[in-house]
Amino acid sequence: MPQTDIQQRIGLRHPIIQGPFGGGLSTVELAAAVTDAGGLGSFGAHYLEPDGIEALAARLRAATAGPVALNLWISDHDPGGDPFSSEAFDAVWQVYQPFFAEYGLERPEPQPRYHPRFTEQIDAVLEARPRVFSFVFGIPDRAVLEACRQRDIVTLGAATTLAEAEALDAAGVDLILATGFEAGGHRPAFLEPAEKNLIGTLPLTRQIASRIKRPVIAAGGIADRVGIEGAMALGAGAAQLGTAFLACAESGTNDAHRDVLFTDRARHTVLTRAYTGRLARGIPNRVIAEMDKRAGQLPPFPVQAWFLGHLKRAAIAAGDEDFASLYAGQGAPLLKHRRVSDLMADLTTPAVAPVAA
Repeated sequence: MPQTDIQQRIGLRHPIIQGPFGGGLSTVELAAAVTDAGGLGSFGAHYLEPDGIEALAARLRAATAGPVALNLWISDHDPGGDPFSSEAFDAVWQVYQPFFAEYGLERPEPQPRYHPRFTEQIDAVLEARPRVFSFVFGIPDRAVLEACRQRDIVTLGAATTLAEAEALDAAGVDLILATGFEAGGHRPAFLEPAEKNLIGTLPLTRQIASRIKRPVIAAGGIADRVGIEGAMALGAGAAQLGTAFLACAESGTNDAHRDVLFTDRARHTVLTRAYTGRLARGIPNRVIAEMDKRAGQLPPFPVQAWFLGHLKRAAIAAGDEDFASLYAGQGAPLLKHRRVSDLMADLTTPAVAPVAA
């Protein structure tokens, strides 16, 4: 099968991209394993300060000689999330106090800010010179995109609508990710609220591929070779898989999350703002039930993510999943593999036609 423009541009044996996971779910081991198997390993670095990105880049270079992608969030806070006043902190603390008490957690101290600033992170990414700089929740300014071009860094931006794809195209972004609402994790809309941009992977990929000349990557609900081939038949030059790689032992999630991905619970996923304050898809559990009931009282991103992070760590340490973020896409019922080597072998081995009797 001839290589696509995306494979040639990045240097991939296979048209497969590992979705970038933030919040500690990405690992160097996962990204390196995918890259070494001929795909594009990715690392969601949006939660890291610049020095953390520098250290990460060094570890990735030591782990693999192949191409990797570093991913950032262009929009690093929602309205009201930076700054977040001490008065606002006191008000929302009442929402979390009962749950903190369940785990014996004391009230945390307010922070000067609750998420690293993109304007500081991007300098570290440019210095690291990954093969690909991928991003969500917006478009970098012209100076950043030009700096990437000068360094031969391929830029990859996420779109949840045709209008967002057109905006990425007009800005000169190299590759466009068509991310359908079936995808697990966050809905990275940036022109309108995420709830207004719930377009499926199939129509979105086809719309973008038919209207825009830049190479397109399909994402959302793809978990096996048939899904990849279907996306490419729609005009995509590669497919991005998230949940399938998250389920592998090399990812940074916990065993309880991995295990639930292989149960019947994974047949039903929902969109919620419970995890971080931004819309995301996951498997229903207590945190979604409790936070969705209190939606009008919750703080914006990233403050919601910061509070939930305390509860998530405590729940995992206690051996339960009540406040764990069980990210999962609608393709989760198709999962079969728990190691990257097995998954990549399955994704890249052509189907054998049955022998005629």
